[in-house]
Amino acid sequence: MANQIKSSESRFGVVAVSVHWISALLILVLLGSGFSAGYASDAETKAAILRVHLPVAVAVLLLTIARLIWWWGFDRKPASVGGVAPWQDRIARWTHRALYVALLLLLASGIAVSILSGLPDALYGEAVFPELAELPPRVGHGIAARLLVGLVLLHAGAALYHHWVLKDGTLKRIWFQKA
Repeated sequence: MANQIKSSESRFGVVAVSVHWISALLILVLLGSGFSAGYASDAETKAAILRVHLPVAVAVLLLTIARLIWWWGFDRKPASVGGVAPWQDRIARWTHRALYVALLLLLASGIAVSILSGLPDALYGEAVFPELAELPPRVGHGIAARLLVGLVLLHAGAALYHHWVLKDGTLKRIWFQKA
């Protein structure tokens, strides 16, 4: 069966798969650039990193909104993988929810930091680079980033466990089908 736009009972459709993997890649770029900027010692290096970080964050925000609209209005998620304990299924559901919450908190706090600091004017205009560490949303941004790292590791670890240990086809469900 070729790739289908919408998800079926047993696997994700091409839209969900595409948004998942593009988001995953961009989130890794965000986490890497965010931590790199946070640990950069000079303003010029920090600004160069943030010139990548901000547009990628906007792309992740738009993809996340599109993903939520897609799930709520147009598609359905496949049934849970058979053969797993109910507690594992609950953990998977709550981990996915927590990923969304952490990501949305991270995006919201990043927007707040950008607005309060005038960061876009400093990065793309002539304004002086602001001191970001002193802003209250910056603390939440750092906490949400660390939480997201933990959740991403949990999510990826569980997927690899299902793939290599249980061999239940979990990763095949969220990958492109062969035509």
